Amino acid sequence: MAQSLLDLREVRKSFRTADGAPRRVLDGVNFVLKEGEIVALLGKSGSGKSTLLRIMAGLTPADGGSVSYRGRPVDSPVDGISMVFQSFALFPWLTVQQNVELGLEAQGVPAAEREKRADAMLDLMGLSGFGGALPRELSGGMRQRVGIARALVTQPDVLLMDEAFSALDVLTGETLRTDILELWESRSMPTRGILVVSHNIEEAVMMADRIVILSSDPGRVRSECVIDLPRPRDADSAQVRAFIDEVYGLMTMRPVHVPAVPAAAAAVDYRLPDTDVNRIEAVLDLLADEPFHGRADLPQLAEEAELPDEELFPTYEALGLLGLAVVDKGDIALTPLGQRYADASQPHRQEIFGQQLLLHVPLASRIRHDLEAEAAGSMKEEPFIQLLEESLDAEEAKRALEIAIEWGRYGEVYEYDFNAGLLTLPDEADMAPATPA
Repeated sequence: MAQSLLDLREVRKSFRTADGAPRRVLDGVNFVLKEGEIVALLGKSGSGKSTLLRIMAGLTPADGGSVSYRGRPVDSPVDGISMVFQSFALFPWLTVQQNVELGLEAQGVPAAEREKRADAMLDLMGLSGFGGALPRELSGGMRQRVGIARALVTQPDVLLMDEAFSALDVLTGETLRTDILELWESRSMPTRGILVVSHNIEEAVMMADRIVILSSDPGRVRSECVIDLPRPRDADSAQVRAFIDEVYGLMTMRPVHVPAVPAAAAAVDYRLPDTDVNRIEAVLDLLADEPFHGRADLPQLAEEAELPDEELFPTYEALGLLGLAVVDKGDIALTPLGQRYADASQPHRQEIFGQQLLLHVPLASRIRHDLEAEAAGSMKEEPFIQLLEESLDAEEAKRALEIAIEWGRYGEVYEYDFNAGLLTLPDEADMAPATPA
């Protein structure tokens, strides 16, 4: 039976927001990385993926729970765990050779041994002859190879990769990913376990033995998917496409929120998908048009849209929330209303948008209801910010109101004066029919 490399139990982490209020980023995370496996960690924005990785690396302390490496507590950087960062994180004034030797120098390895091991690792990563170069002389792909060489030269048991390929172009990222997998399969690298944080579902399926999906706000392990396919994998094979669809389905599944207080006392959830009207309509039009004709496989739609999954997920959620599309098991389909929306004139689109907003978005309905209750038909935005801060931190509350304002203005449910911070009912001629709050 494979031994555990990393073991996390009930890990919690909060940060202070700008107004000093605590924001829970991770809550009750349980996770085990075993010898001989590559695990991919997926999650939407706000799921705490990078924070969790930094806790595993000993760079950030957890507020609660336990983190152990081979049975030993992790509360600071430890030998045996190395991390590759998204931003390369190279010292620009040091040569490639000096950057790679940094970890060895920190471990007290003699200069001659450092040079020998760094040379060997640069050769392994295809960087022979570049030891004397400065980072600015290298391409993005080569700089990331330096970052990986620096992580591997210390001969770590565990390699943590924080979106290590996302800053690269598609071809360079794919080439580097393939090279890492070849080193892993050939046992040319000393690493016994790899954890990859990614926002690219296809990348995760191509690399990982297991995919762990985090929920958001706060981050918790929501589901797992075991990828029982041999490597190397063919991205166009039916088996790989089936796993990609399965993970898309898990990622787009709306979480069930269980209130910690009785339902009668629970606050309304005013969270909104972080996307704008232009993107909602662009994806809807793309879905309605050829070659999809109202129904699409999410990976194919993402490829056609030329947008990363992380940007598209909130848009899918918004389409579902507004009753314009249904997402199920990695597919998305327009509803009859969504099809009518796609075929409608601009004024009719705005009318439908406003009606659906009042029917399905509690925050928009609450704003409209409160405005109608005011004799002047207008209110400052502050009361709504205070309402949102009952369940969201200050930054989230501000963003939620911004989204609700944009959506409401487009649907002509209410108007907004930016300079005065004032919400008002629209002119009578433009007013959409209200629904009870």
